[in-house]
Amino acid sequence: MLSDITIGQYFPGNSLLHRLDPRMKLTLTLLFIVVVFLPQNWFGLLAVVAFLGGILALSHLPVKLLWRSIKPVLFLVAFTSVLNMLYVSGEGEPLLAFWVIKIYPEGIATAVFISIRIVCLIAGSSLLTYTTTPTALTDAMEYLLSPLKVVKVNAHELAMMMTIALRFIPTLMEETDKIMSAQKARGADLESGGLMQRVRALIPILIPLFVSSFRRAYELAMAMECRCYQGGEGRTRMKRLQTARRDWVALAVYVAVVVALIGLNILFGSSLK
Repeated sequence: MLSDITIGQYFPGNSLLHRLDPRMKLTLTLLFIVVVFLPQNWFGLLAVVAFLGGILALSHLPVKLLWRSIKPVLFLVAFTSVLNMLYVSGEGEPLLAFWVIKIYPEGIATAVFISIRIVCLIAGSSLLTYTTTPTALTDAMEYLLSPLKVVKVNAHELAMMMTIALRFIPTLMEETDKIMSAQKARGADLESGGLMQRVRALIPILIPLFVSSFRRAYELAMAMECRCYQGGEGRTRMKRLQTARRDWVALAVYVAVVVALIGLNILFGSSLK
């Protein structure tokens, strides 16, 4: 399961998404979140799925890679679906009635609708780190956060901190997997027993993981200090961010999708039947 967590990883490529300006990609990712939550009917949701399929095709990323990013949140998707089926009521007769549990067709439709929306959200948002290098992502965050300098917020340090935290996730997952393998090799039982027994079995994993995390953070801070790293004012970049025509075309496409989804909401309403 830990090997399936791919958030924070970058996969080299030369696709259209890889060549987009990172500032525009970050902006479009935020806009995509709005796009996912705009549909109020099945026509709008199908339009979002088709739009996401087109983006994935342009990224040239393997489908199994996106499946690995979705797999860890399947429990959340299933849990959300069950809640919607149990708490959304309808006007007609329930499909299933047992004690206080009543499942209506509207509940099932809402559960499927929300599940597809979450999957699209995870898959679309994962493309940002899959197609953007850590350095480019840091520069993009710093540029977009630069207006905060008016209120004395160091945009560079904030962007650097967020990027390092994001990029440390794959490292911590790899470290956790190594610690678990080492504990199993020593005879530790991490999978059997009741809930409390499994919680206690995590202690030999969490303690060395915390120690390793603090050690890595200390080594990174020491390496940056030894290199006299100083961000913010006076810092130069080897590659300067430049916006090309393809970036504005991508923004125009996203805006057109938003307008189309609003039109579908007006035309077909918010029915999920």
